[in-house]
Amino acid sequence: MAPIKLAIIGSGPSAFYVASRLLSLLPSTSPQASRLKIHMYDRLWAPHGLVRYGVAPDHPEVKNCTHKFDSAAEDPRLRFFGNINIGTPSVIPHTLPLSLSTLMSHYTHLLFSTGCTVPILHSALPPSTYCVPALSLVHWYTQHPSSPPPPPLERLSHITLIGQGNVSLDIARMLLTPSSELAKYDVPAPVLAVLERSAIQHVSIVGRRGPRQAAFTTKELREMMNLSDASLVPLDPALLKAPADGAESLTRQQSRVLQLLQKGSRNKPGTTRKTWSLDFFRSPTGLILPDPSLSQQATLTLAHTTLDSSSRAVSTGETSTLSTSLVVTSLGHRADPSAAWYDPALGHLRTVGGRVIDAAGRTMRNVYASGWAATGARGVLASTMMDAYAVADVILRDAFPGEDIQTVPVVGVDSIDEKALAEDVLPKEVDVDSIPPEVEAGLRDGRVTDYEGWRAINAEEVRRGEAMGKERERMGWQEVEAFLQSRDNSLTLSYWEYAAGLFDLIK
Repeated sequence: MAPIKLAIIGSGPSAFYVASRLLSLLPSTSPQASRLKIHMYDRLWAPHGLVRYGVAPDHPEVKNCTHKFDSAAEDPRLRFFGNINIGTPSVIPHTLPLSLSTLMSHYTHLLFSTGCTVPILHSALPPSTYCVPALSLVHWYTQHPSSPPPPPLERLSHITLIGQGNVSLDIARMLLTPSSELAKYDVPAPVLAVLERSAIQHVSIVGRRGPRQAAFTTKELREMMNLSDASLVPLDPALLKAPADGAESLTRQQSRVLQLLQKGSRNKPGTTRKTWSLDFFRSPTGLILPDPSLSQQATLTLAHTTLDSSSRAVSTGETSTLSTSLVVTSLGHRADPSAAWYDPALGHLRTVGGRVIDAAGRTMRNVYASGWAATGARGVLASTMMDAYAVADVILRDAFPGEDIQTVPVVGVDSIDEKALAEDVLPKEVDVDSIPPEVEAGLRDGRVTDYEGWRAINAEEVRRGEAMGKERERMGWQEVEAFLQSRDNSLTLSYWEYAAGLFDLIK
């Protein structure tokens, strides 16, 4: 029976759900248990991916899944290596570079679980000082290691968000919620300081279709409606009418959204210092930058749209303009185009049932992908978990054909056709306990983090937060380096103190 020595690139929810599923299906009491090793790699020094660096700070309940990840990491068959960039050069300068080919030479199986890390940009709105991707703001307020600069909120009065998904509403809520209310959550102190100085008066949330097609969820919309210091600009009642008898019926989600919009925000218009609007049936066509000597506002041109018979947004020929301090595009994400087996037409890796497929349509033996790396940026944690479990089952069914392992057959996924396989890119036999020498060196010099170190960092962040009356206070890489070095020195000193005491006792 050949071993499964699996390298997982990425350590977000999908990566941990796959690992957790594999470990539970091959428990330590099973005859195959000793044949499983999982090494998880991430370019960030902290694990958990989108849960740490994408979830809005005021949604702490979403992060409860990390308890399951911690449980999986307690299994000695799973190891985590952070601050390692696999493949192309990283925008994070302190990462340890490691080529994909070097990594692959040490593993019999490979799983890409890297998510979608590149924002989709609007063709009519190239990035500039006045136009940034939503990911920049999200990474700023979650203190992502890429260290995006803070937005000059003290000079901005009006922000326009392009896209009406949950990320747009998250950003709008962060910008409109008083910093005093955010202070108890996982919001870094430097971020709170910037929010405290904010001059924002209005946030426009622009979408090319109508309220029935909006991508935000009822929960996110309700939170916007209940903001303590902001109110919704009233909508045209014609937009909120339910379909006429005999027309297309509404889903439960659509009905609840329309009801919330009809009711309006808790604070009535004109009673708050800050406001926000949902601008439906508008699509950006250009951005005119201001003359710095005359104005701080840019001019956003919007085409008015309507829906055709296929519910696609098409222009009516009308246009309008919107004066705004900053445009933030929130139109989704795609995988890194430089990633192996990336399909530009899909915006993510080519896969069938979790198995990676090359450009010729051949299956790559023992190479898999899960989560957004395989499906694109869609779904929530629950769907991510189910997808990950299915991929884990495919891995085990491929590795142990005919064995009595309690996997669930994945619908539409047959056993591998040996005639449709590409040339092997992974070795069939490896040292199951070895790791790349570069990683070994990184662990010794402190450049690479492990899960034990993460547990210590996590506890320290929580301790610092409690001292400030909040959920946690995050550390940056330089603080982490200093903390881990101090911790290692303390552990070394404790060891020698123990040894000296034992020696005295023996004497």
